[in-house]
Formats: sequence, C-alpha cells, structure tokens
Amino acid sequence: MSAIIALLSSDIVQTVLIGAALLGAISGMLGTFAVLRRQSLLGDALSHAALPGVCLGFLVAGGRDLGSVMLGAFVTGALAALIMMLIARRTTLKTDAALGIVLSVFFAVGIVLLTVIQTQGGSGSLGLMTFLFGQAAAILRSDLWIMGGVGLGALVLVLALWKEFKLVSFDADFARSQGFPVTLLEAVLTVMVALAIVVGLQLVGVILMVALLIAPAAAARQWTNSLGGMVLLSAAIGALSGAGGALVSATTRGLATGPVVVLIATVIVMISLLIAPGRGLVWQAAATRRARARISDGRVLATLQGFAQMHDDARYPSERGMLQVALGAKPPAATLASLESRGLIRSVTHPPETTPHWELTKAGHSEAATLSGTDHKKQSSE
Repeated sequence: MSAIIALLSSDIVQTVLIGAALLGAISGMLGTFAVLRRQSLLGDALSHAALPGVCLGFLVAGGRDLGSVMLGAFVTGALAALIMMLIARRTTLKTDAALGIVLSVFFAVGIVLLTVIQTQGGSGSLGLMTFLFGQAAAILRSDLWIMGGVGLGALVLVLALWKEFKLVSFDADFARSQGFPVTLLEAVLTVMVALAIVVGLQLVGVILMVALLIAPAAAARQWTNSLGGMVLLSAAIGALSGAGGALVSATTRGLATGPVVVLIATVIVMISLLIAPGRGLVWQAAATRRARARISDGRVLATLQGFAQMHDDARYPSERGMLQVALGAKPPAATLASLESRGLIRSVTHPPETTPHWELTKAGHSEAATLSGTDHKKQSSE
C-alpha cells in the first residue's frame, strides 16, 4: 500500500492519471453521438487523417512543437471530415465507403510524410513515431489545461445544443423536415470528435484512438435506453478506463499506457455485452430458454385441455403415449415435472392401466386458456 501511495505522489504519474481520465471522459461523451449516428468508423477515419497534420505541423515548426503538431492534426482531421461529408452527399457512395476512402488516403499521405521526415534525420523526427501509438509519459501539466479546456468546451456545446444533437442522432431526416440545420449540426459534432482525437494523440496515438471513442459508448449503450444516461455512463466508463490504464501502466514495468487503456475499455465492453440487464448475451439466453419452456408448457397444457374437452371431462386423465401422438414427440419429463410442481397438472392412476397419467388442475385449465388466448367456460371444481 505504501508503494502505491508513493507512486501516486509522483508528479508524472498524477499528470498521466488525470490526463488519461480527462481524455477518457471526453472521448466517451463525444463517442456516444458517433455510435448513435452509426458512424463508428468516423473516429477511425479522423484519427488516421490526423497523421499527415502531425507531420505538416512538424515541418512548419521545424521541430516537435506540440502546439503546431496538434493544430496540424486538427486541420487535416477537419479537412478529412469535410471531404467525407462531400463524398457522401454529392456522390452515390454511402457514408461507410466515403469513410474508408478518407481513412486510407490520408493515412497513406501521413506515412509518406513520416518517411520523408525520418530520412532527413534529426532527433526530433524520432519522436513523431510516438503519435502512432502514444506516449503517456510525455504529457505535461500544461497539456492538462488544454484537455480540460476542450472537455469543458465540448460539455458546454453539448448542453447548449442538447435537443438538436439528440434529434440529429436519432432521426436526421425528421430534423431536416423540421427546419433544423442538420448539415451544420453534423459538422459541429464531427469537429468535436476531431478535437477529442487531437487531444488524445499524445496519450493513445493515431492507431488506438478510435477504440477510446467507441468502446465506452458501446458499453454504455448496453446498460441504458436514455441518451442522457448513455452520455454520462460512457464518460464515466471512459474516465475509468483511462485512469485504470494509467495506474496499471505505472505499476507494471514496460507496459504502455495507451494500449492498456484500450484493453480495459474492451474488457468493460465484453462484460457489458455478456451481463447487461435485458441486452446482455446471458440475459438473452435465459430469456430464450424461458420462452422455449413457456411454449413447451403451453403445448402440453393445450393438449391436455383438448383431451378434456373432447371427452367432456375436465379431469380427464391423459397417458404419456396420447400426449406423444398429439404433440408429435414425447413430452419432456422436465416439462411435466415443472407443470406438476407449479400445480397446473397432477399425476394420477387410471386402473387397470399401470402407465402414468396426468390431468389438468383448475389452475391448469386457467393457464391453458390464458396461453391460448381464448375464453373458456369455468371448469368444474376439483
């Protein structure tokens, strides 16, 4: 415990921890709108499109100046977003095709520029590779103010345009028919995502930034149907992933912070996909089993009731063989045992036959009527 406290007292660890949490919260909040607009690939395209801007910022500044690099990344990211929107709106290509084109072309240009810079030599050019995978240790206290400013600005913008963003995210066509400037609103959301990507380049890098945008939102979507709840939960998951990744990286020698952050976010997504109430795979499997059991119960009850009505005897005992012929298969013993334990049927003898027989109880007749959706006359008392 003392070792952990000593570790957390380090200025470098504190800076990385706060920066990772801020970046995760910003990414989670803005990634929600990308997920709801079905533009998860948007973050990937913009993060890859930031690479040529990183290189251009380096060339213009003549060195690895963080301000110039981030400005260049934002410019090329915004340009890529504009080109993507133009392709999707002015051609017959769909949005996913436009995103794929922008991603590959801009990243290819970035790799070419990166190669040119490295062939020129110089120690500063070596640091550009950290923007591919991130280097959390390079974050400074001054960078936290930039992250905080971007996060605060994004939060204010989201709150100010909450109704508009909500409508555009769920039904852009309806929003357009109501006179909302859908194109402008989508452009604002895209610029905000580009800002989040630029802020996260140094921590997570170009390659992994899309995961930090999409994973928290994907996990949050499993737990809530409310946009407000999804935004808050996604931001919390992002902050938790960032802080957790920073702590694990700080306590384990040789682990880079960015990949660990992404892995933690991915684990949260997997857990959410499995156990989220109502939507998780475990819940869905249980619901499917319950539905199948209900169908099987209903078939057995309806068959027993049919025999009772056929013989004009509410307590008519039916033998297993009769049920098998009527159902086309032998009724599962588990189904019969379940119905009997719930008081819907009971096992009876029917001399001189020695095979087991079952008859419906009063509750069984009522349940059969409910499952069949028909109204039956009141059955005779037991």
